[in-house]
Amino acid sequence: MNQFYTGYDHFVLVPAVMLALFGCAILLFDFVVFPDPRQRKYLLFFLILGEGFAGFGLWNQQVNLAANGSLQAFHGSLVMDGFSIFFNWIFLAATGIVAIVSYRYLEIEGEHHAEYYSLMMFAQCGMFFLAAGTDLVTLFIGLELMALSFYVMVGFLRTSKRSNEAAMKYLLLGAFSSGFLAYGFSVMYGISGSTKLAEIAAAIGARGAFDPLVLLALATTSVGLLFKISAVPFHMWAPDAYEGAPTTVTAYLSVASKAASIAFLLRMFYGELAPLAAAREAWEPILSFVAVATMTVGNLAAINQSNIKRLLAYSSISHAGYMLLGLIAGNATGIKGIAVYVMVYTFMNLGAFLVLVTLRRKGIIGEDMDDIAGLMHKSPGYALLMLLFLLSLAGIPPTAGFLGKYYIFLSLIETHHYTLAVIATLYVAVAIYYYFRIVRSIFARDLTEPAPLSTSLGLRVALAVTGVLTLGIGIYPEPFLRLAGTSLLH
Repeated sequence: MNQFYTGYDHFVLVPAVMLALFGCAILLFDFVVFPDPRQRKYLLFFLILGEGFAGFGLWNQQVNLAANGSLQAFHGSLVMDGFSIFFNWIFLAATGIVAIVSYRYLEIEGEHHAEYYSLMMFAQCGMFFLAAGTDLVTLFIGLELMALSFYVMVGFLRTSKRSNEAAMKYLLLGAFSSGFLAYGFSVMYGISGSTKLAEIAAAIGARGAFDPLVLLALATTSVGLLFKISAVPFHMWAPDAYEGAPTTVTAYLSVASKAASIAFLLRMFYGELAPLAAAREAWEPILSFVAVATMTVGNLAAINQSNIKRLLAYSSISHAGYMLLGLIAGNATGIKGIAVYVMVYTFMNLGAFLVLVTLRRKGIIGEDMDDIAGLMHKSPGYALLMLLFLLSLAGIPPTAGFLGKYYIFLSLIETHHYTLAVIATLYVAVAIYYYFRIVRSIFARDLTEPAPLSTSLGLRVALAVTGVLTLGIGIYPEPFLRLAGTSLLH
């Protein structure tokens, strides 16, 4: 690999350094410069500035990648390639969108603190290492940095018992899954004597993919990874965490954490460990069962939910099942399909949660079907945006969600997984049913709550961005498909 910069180690690390420095700076400025709570609105500008510096670093990396190819850094612990840059753009977009809508929401909740913005940047810093890491230690540190930040953010409403309970459940189950992951990593280290994925792959290749120790390592590692993407049977944390967390945190958790965990999964098993694909006959039936079970539980459990955040939590579980189908296909179309799916899911799911943010105002939580009733009469613009996001989540053309499902289904057909393709298609019909329960509430019910919606300039901008991208990617997908194509692991 080419080494265009003399200090290429630090060049690869620039986005993460910017995020960490600005995250710490926000805490210091809050304590020293802005002790008055009324001045905390300025801290949002520090986050936006930090995201700008991180984005500039990513852009420089993308230019260098196009000119000179990928780079390895810190003795192979990190890599700068199209895959890491693609996912880091998604992390940056999700963080920026959620941040600009959080100010007004936190003011209403009475929990506007600088720690919120710092935790967002620290979580994104952990995501960077999950997308760029090629070493077990680097990956584990990145995962725990992200997870610990989310544990705190889920329980950020300190006076809310529901938020505290959700954070505790998430913490306990997350620690349990991290234990499985650490055990799997330790077995991999025992097999190879190295923490580098490339050296682990060589050692596993020498032993054979069906060696008992290799199977143990892969099984325990997979448990930890499946928990992070909320796949069945490791999904129990998602509905409670989504419901109890602040709605802005739920939006961030649902897209950024899932995207980072998918990047981790792909980096592990379709990057340096790609030779394990030779043992597909061993793990493909198990993964197929997990994917079908995930779609089944996610879709069927969503049908009877009256809390919209819980409904979208089960919907998120079902979407994890669709992404797993791309892994099962395992061809270039499947991996590209996952990249496209993650990209479009980020904007359409964020948009749906942002509409819920507008429903949160004094005395009204804004999470139940009754709270969204009559939205078409109260705010036709927000109602139509919610309709757009729900149509996209269901995979209805010409929205972006259709594009994600199309590539997943195409990959299954190309690899002759016809049964899985049929099952996945049938569950699209189930998803349409429960998404349209929300639509029916928006359009068909009488207006029951005259209180004005909670809105702000940041919220309107965020909804405009997510709405335009959700529709625009579906109508004119070519540039976004090219971008997703750059993420393929070689």
